[in-house]
Amino acid sequence: MKIFLVGGAVRDKLLSLPVRDRDWVVIGATPELMLKNGFQPIGRYFPVFLHPTTHEEYALARSEHKNGRGYTGFLIKTTPDVTLEQDLQRRDLTINAIAQDENGELFDPYGGRKDLENRILRHVSSSFNEDPLRVLRVARFAARFAHLNFNIAKETEVLLAQMTSDGELKYLTVERVWEETKRALLTANPQVYFQVLNTCNALKVLFPELDYLYKISSSSVKYKSYINTNIHTLMSLTIASKFSNSLEVRFATLFSHISIKMVSSIKIYSNLYNLESINIIKQFCQRLHIPNNLRDLALIITKFNNVIFNIEQQSAKTLITLFNQIDAWRKPSRIEHLALLSDVNTYSRFEFKNIKCCTQGNYLRQAFKLTQSISIKDVVDIGFKGEEIRKELTKRRVYILQKKLFNLD
Repeated sequence: MKIFLVGGAVRDKLLSLPVRDRDWVVIGATPELMLKNGFQPIGRYFPVFLHPTTHEEYALARSEHKNGRGYTGFLIKTTPDVTLEQDLQRRDLTINAIAQDENGELFDPYGGRKDLENRILRHVSSSFNEDPLRVLRVARFAARFAHLNFNIAKETEVLLAQMTSDGELKYLTVERVWEETKRALLTANPQVYFQVLNTCNALKVLFPELDYLYKISSSSVKYKSYINTNIHTLMSLTIASKFSNSLEVRFATLFSHISIKMVSSIKIYSNLYNLESINIIKQFCQRLHIPNNLRDLALIITKFNNVIFNIEQQSAKTLITLFNQIDAWRKPSRIEHLALLSDVNTYSRFEFKNIKCCTQGNYLRQAFKLTQSISIKDVVDIGFKGEEIRKELTKRRVYILQKKLFNLD
């Protein structure tokens, strides 16, 4: 029995990146031998075990042969005669097909080290196209390693497009699609994920709602950076990833410009709330089982983007109405999220040029902080009851904004 460190741990070590998880492959063993050595079985579809002390995952070497459609249609062999090279061959990318033995010696039958040095994402073998999930994985790795200037090999790009046209993507479960997308959104360059999917035509298959964004044009006489919605959305996502690690903020950014339309008769920038936009987001989130907190922020930024993106032009009453409608009193974190989204919009609108950015976000934060100084207890103690409490709170909140924010007496 021989044990090798494999996959991401070896790759990240060679890239001088932090190693988060370590996975191991075991050559020449059986499930019975693993159990005898105290390993705990956890694999559902093939033999994977937890180490009795470290609790790291150890998988028996396996080979795979396609016998059906989708990412589950495989015949798996895990007998002791499966070699290390066979196990590495079934992996997606050459940079993930490097193994290291207990003495530190590397085994690299598919040129992974060279591709690491040349910053190339390349598929291991022709069997790559047997697993449609790999389209998403390659896009995610492109996003994850974009800061290191990794590029997808031309032949791999061709294969991604071919896999899309063959219809294999329709066999992916929504859970797997969302899991890969969520992980991509949390990378340093999430926009790359969607760019890759768009290039290989997978975006319109997996995310028809997002593909819709790429087909909506927008135009503005004043803001020349508004070329079309896809460029603006991806630019905004790029900026959002620099501003915040929040998954909610990054997800909402995907939809923050969904209602930008071309008003051909007058050609002005028109950021309108409409039922179509809301329905698109609801459909997207329901179909992919998106968590409610992500869905809600996306709906809020779409419904109120004309107010939020022009927050400094709003009246005190409009601000209080906004806070009421987004339930900010019970969920104050939404204000910070919206402030970040407002700043992202400002940056992307002007392309970082000759402006004092972040004023709108700070304005929103300041306005909400002022209204929070109004005490509900004070209103109740005076004797207000029922609906009168809400009316008095609104009155006081409007007054403090007019006095402190607008300098009106």
